[in-house]
Amino acid sequence: MARADFHHVTTWVFDLDNTLYPAGVRLFDQIERRMTAWVMRHLNLAEDHASRLRRDYWRDYGTTLAGLMAEHRVDPADYLADVHDIDFSVLPSDPVLARRIAELPGRRIVFTNADTLYACRVLERRGLSGLFDAIYGVEDTGYLPKPEPAAFARIIGTDRLEPREAAMFEDDPRNLVEPHRLGMRTVHVAPEAAPEAHIHHHTDDLGGFLGLIARG
Repeated sequence: MARADFHHVTTWVFDLDNTLYPAGVRLFDQIERRMTAWVMRHLNLAEDHASRLRRDYWRDYGTTLAGLMAEHRVDPADYLADVHDIDFSVLPSDPVLARRIAELPGRRIVFTNADTLYACRVLERRGLSGLFDAIYGVEDTGYLPKPEPAAFARIIGTDRLEPREAAMFEDDPRNLVEPHRLGMRTVHVAPEAAPEAHIHHHTDDLGGFLGLIARG
């Protein structure tokens, strides 16, 4: 990986969950449990059925919420408030990552399939508040989730970013397909690499990777 691979980048786009914090803290495990419980209550399902439905909707629609909206017309605001009512104390602050993000030239934005209120709480706990020029949640796409091309189109239009001058950092490989098609530099942030033609780089240490860019 050379700094030259990112010399053209003027907008840095970051996913949130398992990207701006390490997957190892398992914050999303709490959310998944609350998702299953929500589905159990609202659809009157047994736990195993609700858990399977949650996974199936994530696979087929991009998020469990998108599936619930399509199949059951649920209220997204009620759902998001409930499933994000979790313990954020497990998130450690990361001053190194904060410094690396602050060093990036150009605009820095967050684009998440969660809502902006939750995103702000995660960023605050991580010590990353105030580092981003914009935070876009699923409500900003009309509740269309990544990897839907229309979700990316809405954020690109709102932010007025030029895809060929942008880089996308994301833990879910399928959410990098559309950024790659649009001409973004793509970085898969995850413990294990997923070699795909639409992924330019992989890292299991976002702060370290950004440091290489800065020093390159």
